[in-house]
Amino acid sequence: MLVPVSERLQQMDRERIVERIWRRDHTVWKDDPTEIANRLGWLTVSDLMHERIGELVAFADQAAADGFETAVLLGMGGSSLAPEVFMRTFGAADGALELIVLDTTHPATIERVAGQLELGTTLFIVASKSGGTTETLSHLAFFWDEVPNGTQFVAITDPGTSLETLARERGFRAVFVNPDDIGGRYSALSYFGLVPAALIGAPLHEVLDRAEEMQTASERTIPAAQSPGATLGAMMGESAKAGRDKLTIALPEEIASFGSWVEQLIAESTGKEDVGIVPVVGEPLGTPDVYGQDRVFVAIGEHGGLDELENVGHPVVRLPYDGREQIGGEFFRWEMATAIAGYVLGINPFDQPNVQEAKDATKAILASGSIEDPGFDDLGVLLKQVGEGDYVAILAYLDRTSETEDAIERVRVAIRDHYRVATTTGFGPRFLHSTGQLHKGGANNGVFIQVVDAERSFDLPIPGQPYSFGTLIDAQALGDLRSLRGRGRRVARVTLEQLMEVV
Repeated sequence: MLVPVSERLQQMDRERIVERIWRRDHTVWKDDPTEIANRLGWLTVSDLMHERIGELVAFADQAAADGFETAVLLGMGGSSLAPEVFMRTFGAADGALELIVLDTTHPATIERVAGQLELGTTLFIVASKSGGTTETLSHLAFFWDEVPNGTQFVAITDPGTSLETLARERGFRAVFVNPDDIGGRYSALSYFGLVPAALIGAPLHEVLDRAEEMQTASERTIPAAQSPGATLGAMMGESAKAGRDKLTIALPEEIASFGSWVEQLIAESTGKEDVGIVPVVGEPLGTPDVYGQDRVFVAIGEHGGLDELENVGHPVVRLPYDGREQIGGEFFRWEMATAIAGYVLGINPFDQPNVQEAKDATKAILASGSIEDPGFDDLGVLLKQVGEGDYVAILAYLDRTSETEDAIERVRVAIRDHYRVATTTGFGPRFLHSTGQLHKGGANNGVFIQVVDAERSFDLPIPGQPYSFGTLIDAQALGDLRSLRGRGRRVARVTLEQLMEVV
């Protein structure tokens, strides 16, 4: 264990940090704002949800009995990433519904998803903590226009939102009102994660049992050095302070999708006030010569190459793995770790002060009634600015297909190997609800490649709006670009064809 980590854990015991977190003492992080104390419901939500398993299973069984075969989750960020983890980790059980997660405004993706649905046997889950998420309400408008039948819709939202009101007015099949003391990215084990999980027949008892085991292991009476979440969080925070801020996470293939969830949790929680931990997920492990001195590795399960990395001085944390149900415990471990890392870094891990920037820029562009064409940039000029300690983020406002993902993956590895820097990837607009906070609020060590369609060959209307899905995603990309440039970030806007010239 690194000396600063050991000292930090001792300090945490002296200051009773873990105990104070369990008491919901906001001064662990900041004297103000006091509403931090109302963002800690994730600490005990698994207890509440254990009591609701019967309700969730009965709801899912009734949906299947009524002939539903597919559920489409309409949501962004914290409302979509945990459902995606459950679906990709467990798949649909026999007799349960398949789950499709729709978290894009790209018209080609929406058209493809809509085209594969048998609308009469599809259940739509409208998930938004605020009840006002632009993308989610646009999806709702689109599918309600196709299927104006409340019994085919379900809402998950906080108490008193406009979505709750709308859902009740339209006679939705169910309205799940989530506890409002849980932030979106900490909501995996609440209704936001578990309603979709129930519909696919995921093992709710086992997942929540593992969460509660981790919760017990992290209780207020446990010394910090023996607490799984506290030790991981102290390591994350102290590593970042020592310049190893690229937290590279290796996962077993069957829970690989957990990476996108934990990426949002860490990036959005720590990337602010010009500091932050850069989570690197989905980047294949390489040989020691492709890594700089800004890396720290966390591996769940066995992975080749870790010994070599350790032998040349890279910190490597190994966590055991014993099966898919472990994700229940990992949700809690990483939530606690991220809260602790926020304490170490001296930031509030429960707000997202810069996420609104891109949203406001998008709204302003849409309100103007026209979208300027900023043109395309020379990617070579941007890449010449990449230096030691930087990371390169590929931000793809594209139709997310396996071909596109494979292409971006090839570029990612090529950049990593050539420049010896960390790389991240994200599809827009979903990453705006995830790593977007880090991009704008974190340290100025990101180099951003925005990838957009060369031309808009296909579009879809948004019922009730004067703009289309194509216009919306174009405005989101332009708003993001303006926000990054306004913060002095190094960024280039290119086409996929330009991007592939890197390989």
